[in-house]
Amino acid sequence: MQHEHHDKHAGHSPDMFKQKFWLTLLLSVPVLAFSPTVQGWLGVHLTFAGSQYIPAVFGTVIFGYGGLVFLKSARAELADRLPGMMTLISMAITVAFGYSLAVTLHVVRGMDFWWELATLVTIMLLGHWLEMAAVSNAEGALHELAKLLPDEAEVLRGDTTVKVRLEELRVGDSVLVRPGGRLPTDGQVTVGESDVNESMLTGESRPVPKRPGVQVIGGTINGSGALTIKVQKVGADTALAGIMQLVADAQRSKSRAQILADRAAFYLTFVALSAAVVTGIAWTVDGKPAGFVLERIVTVLVIACPHALGLAVPLVAAISTTLAAKNGLLVRQRAALEAARRIDIVLFDKTGTLTRGEQGVVDVIAGEDITEHALLAQAASVESRSEHPIAQAIVAAAHTRKLRVPKASSFTSLAGRGVRAAVAGQTVFVGGPQLITQQHVTVPAPIQLAATQASHEGKTVVFVVQDKTARGAIVLADVIRDESKQAVADLQAMGKRVAMLTGDSQGVAAWVAKELGIETFFAEVLPEHKATTVKQMQADGSRVAMVGDGVNDAPAMAQADVGIAIGAGTDVAIAAAGIVLASDDPRGVAKIVRLSRATYNKMLQNLAWAAGYNVVAIPLAAGVLAAAGFVLSPAFGAVLMSLSTIIVAANAQLLRKVGKRL
Repeated sequence: MQHEHHDKHAGHSPDMFKQKFWLTLLLSVPVLAFSPTVQGWLGVHLTFAGSQYIPAVFGTVIFGYGGLVFLKSARAELADRLPGMMTLISMAITVAFGYSLAVTLHVVRGMDFWWELATLVTIMLLGHWLEMAAVSNAEGALHELAKLLPDEAEVLRGDTTVKVRLEELRVGDSVLVRPGGRLPTDGQVTVGESDVNESMLTGESRPVPKRPGVQVIGGTINGSGALTIKVQKVGADTALAGIMQLVADAQRSKSRAQILADRAAFYLTFVALSAAVVTGIAWTVDGKPAGFVLERIVTVLVIACPHALGLAVPLVAAISTTLAAKNGLLVRQRAALEAARRIDIVLFDKTGTLTRGEQGVVDVIAGEDITEHALLAQAASVESRSEHPIAQAIVAAAHTRKLRVPKASSFTSLAGRGVRAAVAGQTVFVGGPQLITQQHVTVPAPIQLAATQASHEGKTVVFVVQDKTARGAIVLADVIRDESKQAVADLQAMGKRVAMLTGDSQGVAAWVAKELGIETFFAEVLPEHKATTVKQMQADGSRVAMVGDGVNDAPAMAQADVGIAIGAGTDVAIAAAGIVLASDDPRGVAKIVRLSRATYNKMLQNLAWAAGYNVVAIPLAAGVLAAAGFVLSPAFGAVLMSLSTIIVAANAQLLRKVGKRL
């Protein structure tokens, strides 16, 4: 059975319901003021010639103006063969209107329902206004994302800049972004250095350093330096456009809980109609007057509207999607977010996920006559003119530690062995084992022992040599992300098992796993075999989340119960992942689990309230306590129904507190 084809609020807006509510409320005042029943309650008698028709006139206007929106929506529901809350509301107000009109025109004898009709329509409009306002607020992420882009960009034309609208930008244009300005589109820095605030897209709180050759994302905020950007993507191809599409798709998609709620609301419609029929028959057989019987039928139809049930899950889902986007968690499939709470094992790919995927200095082994800082500075001096990745990693490590690197001269590259240069009048070599062998270098035992251990772990070791003696060694490896250890610890604290797989050697995998506290790891796994590894972990019934970079991990993510792509700030269209982390921070996986748990709990709370309310309210509406002197009026039934909707909406809004703690 399909329930997603019809949207009860298609073509509606919060402002429309707001306008109709206030005008209907105003029109209801004379209906109440001249209603004999209300006057009797208040102990007043206000009448003049023709005043008895005021409730009928204003009630008819209210039915036509305020009730028309429900009638149109009910027709759409019936056309789709999916009767729901709009059908129930329409039946209630139509029966009340028809009966009241017949009484007023003396076609039948009884008590009219004009004041009940007026208050019923007014309260229903209020409930729908609040619902649409809440959903619209939850979906505001799309509008907020759209506001991130500036209206214009400064395009370089020779020695000057020309302001153009964003839609006029073309791939290949060079754009100037001034300090404090927003980046207009995705591209690559060609000139300048600055720190860019990407928190609104990736959830990364710290500004990200940008220099020539580094990618930037449109919509982010430039820091204190001016940047020249070469445009690489425009329009729908940009990261921001991709994120907006993901949010929109996620808000349209349905989770299992929402499908269950829709089905429950569908069946509740038939339960309510059956209850109304049984109520009518029972009270008629009991000999009650037609007015009383009709009032019970109307009350059952009003109070049984599955309004709260229909809102219980969609509103929570919309809010959770928004919260996820604000935290750099892009939900492509709501079912994936819902399933994340039940994950048993989180399986991380190593390279590019737990590690940076680039060589970096992880250890400095200094001899007895030199400090670690001095050794690293000397090595950086020799390597400063080399373009080799190892050389660049050593120089970057010295800069990160803010070391003073002496100037080198007489630089020479030794093919396959290393490099040589003069530093402070001394000839210094930096190279690997081949250099040690060919130069007959003496390596002190402590240095050799540490270097051998590092090599067994799959790390790269280069020696710093002076006067045929190794003064120390620099150890390099695929650098572990600073956040990875906390990410693993957070998941383990939640009771999740954490595992790792990689195509690297056993030594490298063992070292990374030991550093991060991961007990289970799989090494030397080819990309085409990663999905098989996931399947093996699922064999005992375990539910697995696969976290990878979205490139060669796609088959494994598709096999997993939940696929999570990480580090996709500039490429959010990863089809294999149910959830995409806009940043490269693996701690986002724990955020997903926390949000999934909180979302599920809110859904259960709302469903329990909405279903429990109907279990109690429908018998009361039918009049089971009439013998005890308690009779629920249609208007009070409408109040209870709207109150139920408000409670569900308010409870869903409490989910935002969780978003602040992610």
